[in-house]
Formats: sequence, structure tokens, C-alpha cells
Amino acid sequence: MNKFPMSNFTVGLAIIGGLLLAVLVAWNAWSSRRNTPRQAQPETPAPAAEGGGDGTEDRSDPVFDSGMVPLPVPEKKPGLDALIDVIAPIALEGPASGEAALAAMPTTRRAGSKPFAVEGLSDSTGQWETPQPGRRYSAFQAGVQLANRTGALNEIEYSEFVMKVQAFADAVNGSPDFPEMLHEVARGRELDQFASGHDAQLGFTLRARSAAWSPGYVQQNAARLGFVPGAIPGRMVLPAQAAGSPPVLGLSFDSQAALAEDPAQSAIRELALSLDVPQVNRSEQPFVRMRDAAITLAASMDGLITDDNGQVIPASALDGIGADLEQLYDTLEARDIAAGSVLARRLFS
Repeated sequence: MNKFPMSNFTVGLAIIGGLLLAVLVAWNAWSSRRNTPRQAQPETPAPAAEGGGDGTEDRSDPVFDSGMVPLPVPEKKPGLDALIDVIAPIALEGPASGEAALAAMPTTRRAGSKPFAVEGLSDSTGQWETPQPGRRYSAFQAGVQLANRTGALNEIEYSEFVMKVQAFADAVNGSPDFPEMLHEVARGRELDQFASGHDAQLGFTLRARSAAWSPGYVQQNAARLGFVPGAIPGRMVLPAQAAGSPPVLGLSFDSQAALAEDPAQSAIRELALSLDVPQVNRSEQPFVRMRDAAITLAASMDGLITDDNGQVIPASALDGIGADLEQLYDTLEARDIAAGSVLARRLFS
């Protein structure tokens, strides 16, 4: 049988075919790695005691509690303040018990969309407080908030406030003295205008450059910066240093990824880092910590810091935002509504 040598053309085709196959295999491997979410890595344990064992170290995967970590609960204090509330004094024919006051309270603590509250002047302490059993009160005062993030107090809400207060006063044998409605509604509009012009809720988006992130990977990197699981799946918070204060920062991702049967296979491509400026005390340095957290997470997770539209935010722009916030803090303090104060947290809610 004659043997025919392969032509140069045939050899060339074979080489090209082999190269194409190698490229395809490499591309598939790269694509698989790219689409596989990054996973949390075992944390490096502390060095073993001198002379212990054979030099090997126990390594284990990090454990993330899927349950909720209780956040600090703000201390409940009487919150009525003429700066942000309409206040109606209620004179009494005689002392009233805390039990009577509680029984007379309206079923809801709102007038429309505005918080409503009643305080009693305690005979024993001489202080205004939320009515409590076992106490006696020589007077009451009721209040409704002039404005919040839903807008200013309007005439309908004021009328609902008057009806609630009158019903309470009748039940405790009291006589309310209501401020003039148009004046209070005008105060509400002025306060709402100020609040709307000085409200700041900042947000950065961290986007993955290449490989996506698993929930565990996100949690591990955020936990290294002090973040803890929040009240809902897919949310973490950076607790405030002061006990009972709202969290300084929020970090959130797709809640469906956090609730998946196999979270390790959930692919997260972006995170939202947020700061509610009026809710956090200036002394916590919230923006500095937000900026540093964004930069650190972007570096450790191979991500980009962007705005809501996907535009990359340069470091110089971050510094400019910080300077603007200092002016905002000064303005709020000049109005006696400092960021993080009880009044600010009520007004900007």
C-alpha cells in the first residue's frame, strides 16, 4: 500500500485546529472562574503556643450566624420640643393617675403621617414623662410633629391632632389649649423647607471588576471592618460607638442571594454602601469611615466605587463630598438640630 505524506496545508489545518481547541478550553476555564462567585476564605488562626504539636495549624471555614444580631435600641425619652412640635397644654381639675392616662390614650400614635405623643408632669419627679402606671400627674401636654420626611404638617393632620387631644382631655377631666392652626401649619412648612434643603442620604455602589462575590465572601470582608448582620437578609450595619445610637453605615446586597438554598453559588456583582447623615452623630466621623470602608472593600474585593449610574467616583471627589458635609453639620448645629441628636433623628425620619 502506498503511503501519502501529509501536505503542508493539512499540517497547517491540524495546527490551527489544535490552537483553536486550546483557546476554547482556556476561554471556558476563564469564563468558569469568572462566573464562579468568590468564596470566603479560612481565617488565619493565631500562632500556636511554643512547642505545640507538629507545626500544623487547625484551619476552619468562617461561620456566619444566619440569625439576626440585635442592634442597640435607642433609649425612650420624652421627645416633645417646641422647636419641631406643636404642643397643646392640658390643665387638669385634679391629679390624674398613670393608669387613667394610659387608658385614655388614642389607639394610634400618629396624626396622619406625623408622630403624636402625650406627656405627663409627674408629681414625684417634677419632670415631663411618658405616662406610666403607678404615677400621678398634675398636668399633661400633647404634641404632634411639625414635619418629617413625608412633608409638613397640614390642616387635615392638625385637625386630627385636635380631635385626639380633645378625646384624651375629656377622659382625664382636662382642658386643652390649642395653638392657632394656621400659625402652626406655617411653622411646619418653614421647618419642612429647611429640612428638605439640608437632608443628605449618601450612597456608594461597589461593583465587581471581574468575578462575582458570594454572600459569605461579602460578609467576611465587611466583618473585618466591623460590620455585623442587620435586621433583614442581605443587609449589614456598622454599629455606632455610642450605645443606643443608630448604626453609622449600612451595607446591602440582593436579599434573594442571602436567602438562596445554596448561598455559596449566589453571584453578587454590586453592593450598596449608605450613610443617613442627619441620623448619625458628627463625632462618629461617619463620612470618613464610609470613604475608608469603600476604598478598603474595593481594594480587597477587586471592585470599583461608583455612583448609582455606574460612573466611577475618583478619590478627589470623595474628599470634596466630605468638605460639603462639614458645612451641613455646621448649619444643622446652628439650628439646634445637630446630626444624630434626638431632634434630628425625629425630624429626618
